[in-house]
Amino acid sequence: MEFKRLFIEKKPIIGMIHLNSAHGETVLERAKKEIEIYFQYGIYPLVENYFGSADDCEEVLKWLKENHKEKIYGINILGNYHKAFELAKRYDAKFIQIDSVCGHLQPDDDEEYGMSLERLRKENDIVLLGGVRFKYCNVLSGRSVEEDLRIGMTRCDAIVCTGTGTGCATPFDKVDMFKSVLGDFPVITGAGVTLETAKETMEHCDGFIIGSWLKHTHMDTGFVSEDNVHKLYDIVGNKKA
Repeated sequence: MEFKRLFIEKKPIIGMIHLNSAHGETVLERAKKEIEIYFQYGIYPLVENYFGSADDCEEVLKWLKENHKEKIYGINILGNYHKAFELAKRYDAKFIQIDSVCGHLQPDDDEEYGMSLERLRKENDIVLLGGVRFKYCNVLSGRSVEEDLRIGMTRCDAIVCTGTGTGCATPFDKVDMFKSVLGDFPVITGAGVTLETAKETMEHCDGFIIGSWLKHTHMDTGFVSEDNVHKLYDIVGNKKA
């Protein structure tokens, strides 16, 4: 499925569901509250085993399929893209994020990895968001960033661009460089978006992923705050997801 066919006539805002919990709540109970806030404000939830497990992701996806099957939601299983495809297919997730689709492997391993992604994409009609020069990923390909970007665009439906880490701003000049190489191919800003940078971020890219700033603490360890989501909506409001 093409990125622009899934996210029709708008630049998507994708909100992280980090699967944290506290104060006697289960992971699922917290995730349900956060997802409902996102849907209310037109944000597409991306369920990730950041604090939770792959089993937690499956439990949340099962709930999503039973209660919001018509909605657009995604999955990222850190370190196990095969599992992400498996769960996406089982629970009707419309998109997957993989932190790196090119650049992080030695050439011999990279060729096998590319073939694996090609096979999975042919078997599944799912939009794939793939990172290049992604936060915390080593660069082992021996290629230039331009070469990795051109290979990367053959392995996914949108390239995700980040800065140096979670919650750290993604430099606009890096996003602009990615766009200069990729042209009309979608580029997603994948980290560090805040209320102050959201509007300008949208001017440089084709959508963004946001997590930390939407938390009540503005840190990844916090919980999604409806007040923060509402403030973001006032700046770059989307149609309902």
